[in-house]
Amino acid sequence: MGKLDGRVALVCGASMGIGAAIAARFKAEGAQVHGLARNRERLEGMGYDGVLVQDLDDLDGLAALQLPPATILVNNTGGPPHGSILEVDPYEFGKAFRRHVMASHLLLQALLGGMRAAGYGRVINIISTSVREPIAGLGVSNTTRGAMASWSKSVSKELPPEITINNILPGYTDTERLTELKNAKAAASGTPADEIQAGWLEAIPARRLADPSEMASAVAFLASEEGAYISGQSIAVDGGRMASI
Repeated sequence: MGKLDGRVALVCGASMGIGAAIAARFKAEGAQVHGLARNRERLEGMGYDGVLVQDLDDLDGLAALQLPPATILVNNTGGPPHGSILEVDPYEFGKAFRRHVMASHLLLQALLGGMRAAGYGRVINIISTSVREPIAGLGVSNTTRGAMASWSKSVSKELPPEITINNILPGYTDTERLTELKNAKAAASGTPADEIQAGWLEAIPARRLADPSEMASAVAFLASEEGAYISGQSIAVDGGRMASI
């Protein structure tokens, strides 16, 4: 503990799930943590050093925020709904791109000057294993997550050496978002939700869902001095599920 003493972090999606776990780990490591999410009640009950209530779909509102002097930025937000890619309204791609890529880019641009001045910066994007292996029924999410990974790699080539950017690709993680996806799949297929989860577990060598804290551990490493030589990478934390190398 204490690897982030004196650092200031801005964590998006900090009111629940993986975002909340990351924020808690950062606080345990000594960072000053500012949480951003839509749910004020949840945010204000979590003991953050600062609270920003904002919908990432609203870029004008996001640009108007008074941001903290963060040198650690975690881009994290919920993915698009489950559904067939052939049936989705084309405008859903634009909405998802705005929420993920454009919002992340806006926040990075806003904080980059402070990172340069501090001689230290860490940008960590929480995306998905669909970057490498698209997930059935999540066509819009697959498309957008791939765009996020490409954006991140492009950014990594232009950042100064003291600032890194990386992606965490969570596997099946025990969050409200996963429960929503499980129930949506069950409703669409007529398969009981517990059977869907059993199928997921069968495909994971670890034979269990990840705990959000396990994502937070990987993020805390990348955010620390110890992660200084890692940049432009997409790192799967999936219990060994993916077949790709």
